[in-house]
Amino acid sequence: MHDVIYVSSSPTNHKETHIKTIAALPGEWYGTHHNNDVIKIPSGHCWVEGDNSASSIDSKSFGPIPLALIRGRVTHVVWPPQRIGSVKSTPQQRLSSVLE
Repeated sequence: MHDVIYVSSSPTNHKETHIKTIAALPGEWYGTHHNNDVIKIPSGHCWVEGDNSASSIDSKSFGPIPLALIRGRVTHVVWPPQRIGSVKSTPQQRLSSVLE
Protein backbone atom coordinates (compact mmCIF):
# COMPACT_ATOMS: atom_id res chain seq x y z
CA MET A 1 0.00 0.00 0.00
CA HIS A 2 1.44 3.33 -1.04
CA ASP A 3 1.22 6.32 1.24
CA VAL A 4 1.00 9.93 0.21
CA ILE A 5 3.70 11.67 -1.77
CA TYR A 6 6.35 13.43 0.25
CA VAL A 7 9.11 15.95 -0.35
CA SER A 8 12.50 14.93 0.94
CA SER A 9 16.10 15.96 0.80
CA SER A 10 18.23 13.76 -1.42
CA PRO A 11 20.16 11.16 0.56
CA THR A 12 23.14 11.70 -1.74
CA ASN A 13 23.09 15.52 -2.11
CA HIS A 14 21.50 17.67 0.61
CA LYS A 15 21.01 20.55 -1.88
CA GLU A 16 18.62 18.48 -4.02
CA THR A 17 14.93 17.97 -3.30
CA HIS A 18 13.03 14.87 -4.40
CA ILE A 19 9.31 14.25 -4.61
CA LYS A 20 8.52 10.56 -4.26
CA THR A 21 5.82 8.18 -3.10
CA ILE A 22 6.49 6.41 0.18
CA ALA A 23 5.98 2.73 -0.60
CA ALA A 24 7.05 1.10 2.68
CA LEU A 25 7.62 2.14 6.28
CA PRO A 26 9.94 0.88 9.06
CA GLY A 27 9.45 -2.79 9.87
CA GLU A 28 7.46 -3.53 6.72
CA TRP A 29 8.56 -6.06 4.12
CA TYR A 30 8.76 -4.70 0.59
CA GLY A 31 9.15 -6.49 -2.72
CA THR A 32 11.33 -4.43 -5.01
CA HIS A 33 10.18 -4.32 -8.61
CA HIS A 34 13.56 -3.82 -10.24
CA ASN A 35 15.23 -7.06 -9.08
CA ASN A 36 12.47 -9.02 -7.29
CA ASP A 37 14.20 -8.83 -3.89
CA VAL A 38 12.16 -8.69 -0.70
CA ILE A 39 13.65 -6.52 2.02
CA LYS A 40 12.61 -5.48 5.51
CA ILE A 41 12.69 -1.71 5.91
CA PRO A 42 14.96 -0.84 8.84
CA SER A 43 13.86 1.20 11.83
CA GLY A 44 13.89 4.95 11.13
CA HIS A 45 13.78 4.51 7.34
CA CYS A 46 11.28 4.26 4.48
CA TRP A 47 11.29 3.05 0.88
CA VAL A 48 10.49 5.72 -1.75
CA GLU A 49 9.70 5.38 -5.44
CA GLY A 50 9.24 7.81 -8.30
CA ASP A 51 6.50 7.86 -10.92
CA ASN A 52 8.77 6.79 -13.77
CA SER A 53 10.29 3.56 -12.49
CA ALA A 54 12.57 3.15 -15.53
CA SER A 55 14.48 6.38 -14.91
CA SER A 56 13.64 7.51 -11.37
CA ILE A 57 16.45 7.97 -8.88
CA ASP A 58 14.85 6.58 -5.74
CA SER A 59 15.26 3.76 -3.24
CA LYS A 60 16.12 1.41 -6.12
CA SER A 61 19.30 3.50 -6.45
CA PHE A 62 20.18 4.29 -2.85
CA GLY A 63 18.10 1.96 -0.67
CA PRO A 64 15.79 2.94 2.18
CA ILE A 65 16.08 6.60 3.17
CA PRO A 66 16.11 8.01 6.72
CA LEU A 67 12.73 9.35 7.84
CA ALA A 68 14.60 12.47 9.00
CA LEU A 69 14.96 13.49 5.33
CA ILE A 70 11.18 13.77 4.89
CA ARG A 71 10.28 17.48 4.86
CA GLY A 72 6.60 17.62 3.96
CA ARG A 73 3.60 16.19 2.12
CA VAL A 74 2.63 17.15 -1.41
CA THR A 75 -0.95 18.43 -1.54
CA HIS A 76 -1.22 20.01 -5.01
CA VAL A 77 0.32 19.85 -8.48
CA VAL A 78 1.04 23.23 -10.09
CA TRP A 79 3.03 22.16 -13.16
CA PRO A 80 2.38 21.19 -15.89
CA PRO A 81 -0.83 23.22 -16.26
CA GLN A 82 -2.87 20.25 -17.51
CA ARG A 83 -2.22 18.47 -14.19
CA ILE A 84 -3.02 21.38 -11.82
CA GLY A 85 -5.08 20.19 -8.89
CA SER A 86 -5.01 18.46 -5.55
CA VAL A 87 -3.12 15.21 -5.02
CA LYS A 88 -5.29 12.26 -4.10
CA SER A 89 -3.73 10.32 -1.28
CA THR A 90 -4.35 7.42 1.03
CA PRO A 91 -4.96 7.97 4.75
CA GLN A 92 -1.94 9.36 6.56
CA GLN A 93 -2.35 7.46 9.81
CA ARG A 94 0.36 4.90 9.03
CA LEU A 95 2.98 7.52 8.21
CA SER A 96 1.93 10.03 10.86
CA SER A 97 2.44 7.48 13.62
CA VAL A 98 6.01 6.84 12.41
CA LEU A 99 7.02 10.50 11.95
CA GLU A 100 5.76 11.71 15.33
